[in-house]
Amino acid sequence: MYSQFFIAPQLPDVENALAFQKCLVIGNYLMLLSLFIVASSIFITFAFDEHFTISAQVLAHIATIVFAGLLKIGYVLRCVALHGFGKRNF
Repeated sequence: MYSQFFIAPQLPDVENALAFQKCLVIGNYLMLLSLFIVASSIFITFAFDEHFTISAQVLAHIATIVFAGLLKIGYVLRCVALHGFGKRNF
């Protein structure tokens, strides 16, 4: 249940189970996408900086900060969903 990327056909018997399931799926996708973009922007900024213009590097610096924040928001969404399903270990 922790790594679901689709709405499960059988939902737990809790109130607002569909809303919590959507929250879990959105949080998982947001974390995955944000992690990919943060890793890419770090590589653009530090590892392959000689291949990119200064404007692309500045944009990558900004993207690192913005998408790291979105990664944290995805984790919070995921924690809210799991808490709603009665899990206590995240």
